[in-house]
Amino acid sequence: MKGKMRLILTMLIFGSIGVFVKKIELSSSEIAFLRGVIGSLFLLIASFLVKHKPSYQVLKENALLLLLSGAAIGLNWIFLFESYRYTTISNATISYYFAPIFVMILAPWLLKEKLTSVKVICIIMAMIGLFLIVNPGAGGTSDSQNNTLGIFYGLLAAAFYASVVLMNKFIKNLSGFEITLVQLMAGALVLFPYVLWQGNLDLGRLNSTSIIFILILGIVHTGFAYFLYFTSLQELKGQTIAVLSYIDPISAVIIASIFLSEGMTWIQMIGGGLVLGSTFLSEKLELNVAKKGQTPTTTL
Repeated sequence: MKGKMRLILTMLIFGSIGVFVKKIELSSSEIAFLRGVIGSLFLLIASFLVKHKPSYQVLKENALLLLLSGAAIGLNWIFLFESYRYTTISNATISYYFAPIFVMILAPWLLKEKLTSVKVICIIMAMIGLFLIVNPGAGGTSDSQNNTLGIFYGLLAAAFYASVVLMNKFIKNLSGFEITLVQLMAGALVLFPYVLWQGNLDLGRLNSTSIIFILILGIVHTGFAYFLYFTSLQELKGQTIAVLSYIDPISAVIIASIFLSEGMTWIQMIGGGLVLGSTFLSEKLELNVAKKGQTPTTTL
């Protein structure tokens, strides 16, 4: 399978995550923990099969950042899954795509990057788009309150993802595949005591549907999808990756509409277009930075 087709398949897989999560009868922390365990085991087996072994010394040098970023990935998943529970998959996904905006806001302080006028326009566009999504004229009903809470969780997930992107910029001498493998393992390790403390992880109460869906989430949506993603990156240009990554949110909206009968108002669609448009523009800026020899931001 060619690199472009692998990336398209990866984005379609990512776009269907919400539908599967909504069908799993576990808490968000349990789902995130099991996803990390199953996904990291899949990637660990894959690394052995392709005889890919990272240097112990390099892992030791980056240990703190890998542990912190792994914990951030686990929290990112928890808040994203909570977002799915309180609002539509469309709103949750678009809120999650606010991550590049957070990176753009924090980059001048953490990465010493210049905040240009174009970046400021991207941030303003995203803020307006978010306002239109959160407040589509629904009033003060309980549904609108749940929608707002769900979008808030989506933004928290985006914030933690942005922290992972920023921390990855300081991790040295490891490939994207190696970083992801260790981060998934670290995320599962960090989430384990939290899940136990919450008194969860009672797998005996799961029905057969939830068991099948959690296995699909861990194997297909995590291990297999990340393997496809990183192998496709080796063959594609940055511009192609940036464009094809938007199959994820678009497919998420379509899949949610087909299988869950979810919809968006016209005002919310405009807001979503502003958010995704601003993130697309920000990624184009990152690609221009990369052409000057710097590392571009990881795509969602």
